[in-house]
Amino acid sequence: MAALLAAPVGLLVMAIVQVATELSAGFKDFVFNVGKVWIPGASGIGPYSGKETFLLVGWLVAWAALHYGLRRRQVSVKLWFGVALGVLFVATLLVWPPVWHMLKGE
Repeated sequence: MAALLAAPVGLLVMAIVQVATELSAGFKDFVFNVGKVWIPGASGIGPYSGKETFLLVGWLVAWAALHYGLRRRQVSVKLWFGVALGVLFVATLLVWPPVWHMLKGE
């Protein structure tokens, strides 16, 4: 269950970073610099490299935290699958251009 929930959490982190980079040029530069640290050729894809880095870190941290929090527990698969779909839906909405254009006030 931890693995199932961690993936949408990682996508939600990337979606939040996407919105934040659209709202702040300084944060966009920071995200780009994060990606350039470890991704070869990051200059060619711009801030997307940093967004992917945040997704990866968010996914791994969420997986570890959820594993630790949910171990030795009986969990409702239907309930947590629904939660995962809900988080995935919110993440998808946040990366949909009309939504972040609306958040920017365009």
